[in-house]
This record gives sequence, structure tokens and C-alpha cells, in this order.
Amino acid sequence: MRVLRTLLLSVILLSLSTVDATAQKDEKWASLDKSPFDMAYYPAKAAWRNYLTGADRTMRPQMRITYSRPSKNNREIFGNLVPYGKEWRLGANEATELTLYNAVDIAGTTVNRGTYTLSAVPQSDHWIVNFSSERNIWGSENRDKEQTVAYIKVMTESMPEAREQLAMAFQRVDEESANLVIEWDKTRVNIPISMNPVMFEEVDVSPMDQIHYPENSAFKNYLKGEELENADPKVKVTYSRPQKKGRKIFGELLKYGEVWRIGANESTEITFYQNVTIQGNEVRRGSYNLYAVVNQDSWDIILNTDRPAWGPPNRDESKDVLTVTIPVTMDTEDLDVLNLKFEKKSDNEVALLIAWEKHRASLPIKF
Repeated sequence: MRVLRTLLLSVILLSLSTVDATAQKDEKWASLDKSPFDMAYYPAKAAWRNYLTGADRTMRPQMRITYSRPSKNNREIFGNLVPYGKEWRLGANEATELTLYNAVDIAGTTVNRGTYTLSAVPQSDHWIVNFSSERNIWGSENRDKEQTVAYIKVMTESMPEAREQLAMAFQRVDEESANLVIEWDKTRVNIPISMNPVMFEEVDVSPMDQIHYPENSAFKNYLKGEELENADPKVKVTYSRPQKKGRKIFGELLKYGEVWRIGANESTEITFYQNVTIQGNEVRRGSYNLYAVVNQDSWDIILNTDRPAWGPPNRDESKDVLTVTIPVTMDTEDLDVLNLKFEKKSDNEVALLIAWEKHRASLPIKF
């Protein structure tokens, strides 16, 4: 019995060995592609920054291009192998991809950071180069043109010597711009890319607003006669309007004893168009940051000339020109949005009213 088991085990091992040998014999490995894959960085030395020292060691790349490099092989490329008027993948095999590590400007279009597929429609004297958010495609055939995010027309240059393999490189123009240079056969194009794009912000959740005194001074160009004579601006406040959104503001979000910008985002700005008096203190005409030290029953109002500023952190207290204390009262109406408005007290006095939650404060201003 033991002999039979040994014989069966030997047969099984021999069979497995034969299967492995057959599998290894049939397994195929890819040979070197005729259009090898390549990439280039901008700046170029970002690719080997781990060999650098000092500030260069931590440098960040701004762009990277990855593409396959076909050869000319005695063929006429543009107008023949790459027909005029037909979209081309700017290489071979997989679609060429451009990675942007920060937003850029391409032909007046802001393209956000990310990776984009490149293609071009060559003509004899120019190319239309397309940038698409569609990725992981083989060339440009059947690509989703709805995902094109930018395109640019670039003129072609004729080179004296033919380049055997397609080549791409970045060329520095200045601190804020570079060209992506593409050359093959005797044709070269330069694609300008600006690293200083125009960035449009979405509407802020704490939108900015203005109040004027007198109110009609904001649209005096529409007034005539006596209304126009009495519409000279005296004071204006520019501020951003935060919302409660279910939060408790005073004593929690705004802790007692801390300085508040009387708004959100940029520091609230008050502009006097003539010299004024606040609680007996003369304040010269001009623009000031408006802050408040928030307490339970009173606020310390601060005028400061360290402008512009994004709120009170690190404010230069040597540029405080006025600090006065005003009382705080409580109202029954709970306001979700910060409100500022002017209330006329007399011909030469106005109050700046500040209201949020149930808190109300009033800053008297005499002209």
C-alpha cells in the first residue's frame, strides 16, 4: 500500500512539473515598443529633484507631458501619414496626456489643475490643439468632444532639418509662462501656457455689501436739482455679510473679549468723505478698517489704518487711530444675517447701526 501511494505521488508531481514547464514555455513578454513611451517635466529638473539640494530639493513640478514617440522611417508625416484636417493623438498608442499641478491659462481659458488628454487637427500652416478632460483612451478616435475644456490655434514653423522621432519639451518664456514645444519631421509648433490665469471666484457664502449716507449718494448720477445738491456722500461702509446658519454667534462663535472684523472675509471698511467726530474724538477724512472687541454688554469700536487686511489677526495696533466704547442692547428679532445701516439723528449726526442675532449696537458719527 505504501509503495502504491509513493507511486501515485510521483505521478502527480511529475504532471504538475510538466504543466509548469509548458506554461513557462508558452508565456510571452512584450518586446520594446516601436513608439516608446516618454515624459517631460516643467521645470525639467523637477524630474530628478531627489538628487538636488537646498531649495531645489523641495521644488514642485508645474506641468508634465506623457506621450508615445513614433518615428519618421522615411515617411512624409504631415499631410500624408498624419492627414490634414483629421484629428491626431499627438503621438502614438495611448492618448497624450498633460498634467497641470496648478491652474493655467490657455488661449484666454482658465484650465484647472488636473490631467488632460491632448489632440490636434493639423493643417499646412497651423494646428488646432484640443485639451480634453476625457482620459484613459487610445488615441483620439471617437473621443467625447463634449469634454473639451480648451483649444488653441497655433501656427506651424518649418525646420531646416527633419526630426526622426516625435519630440516634446517645455521652454521657459518668463517666470509666469512657458511653451509646450512639439516637433516632428520638419514641423514645429509652440503652445503658449500661462501660469498666471485669471481666477474667477464663486459667489461667496458671506457676500459683500455697501451702505451709504446719505442713501441717495450711491446713485447721485440719476438725480437732478435739489436732490442732487443734497446727495454729496458723507460716509460709506463696505462689509461682508455672514449668516448664523443655526449657530450661536455672540459668546460662542465670537468669543467675548476677542476682536471681530464686524463682518467676514476682508476687514470691514468705513470711509469718511469729510472730517467727523466720534464721541468727541476727531477723525480725519479717509478710509479705515472697522473692528470691535465684543463684550456681553458693550463693544469697543476700533478704527485702524493698516489696510488692506483680512480680519484682525496680526493687526498693527500702532495704526489704531480711535477706540471708543458703545453699549449693546438686545432686541426681540433674531437676525440670521449680519445687517449694517445708517440712521439719521439730525442734520449733522448719523448712527451706524450694527445688528446680528438679537444684538444691537449703535456708533454715533457727527459731521
